[in-house]
Amino acid sequence: MPDLSNQRRLASEILKCGENRIWIDPASQEELADAVTRSDIRSAIKSGVIRRHRIVGTSRVRARRHAEELAKGRHQGPGSRRGTPYARVPRKERWIRRIRPQRALLRELRESSQITRAVYREFYRRAKGGMFRSRAHLLSNLRLAGALKEASP
Repeated sequence: MPDLSNQRRLASEILKCGENRIWIDPASQEELADAVTRSDIRSAIKSGVIRRHRIVGTSRVRARRHAEELAKGRHQGPGSRRGTPYARVPRKERWIRRIRPQRALLRELRESSQITRAVYREFYRRAKGGMFRSRAHLLSNLRLAGALKEASP
């Protein structure tokens, strides 16, 4: 097998890529040993004896599939968790997720005249004090207090 390192070097300069990306046809190696000028290499490239390998990147298929599964809630068991619960979802974010729906519900009930302005204000303050776990808990407390007038159709 002839030494084609010079031809490989010339081809890499002509094709503007690294030497490792140069492919030389194994069947044509004997004739290629005689190709010493750049024009010889150019004609070999034109005839397809020398080619440039395409760049092979890292496939993102597995990463995309993993991201889809994470979106569904998979891979989040205790063995996959790094960080404390409050590092994963901060206290403030938990509070925001809880209070905004409660306030929206109170506003909606007040605008539809199912609760009075006084009841709205009272329960708004209670919600601010962290009295209710969720919208459902707030609603059940409104019903228990007898403050909720069912909407007339």
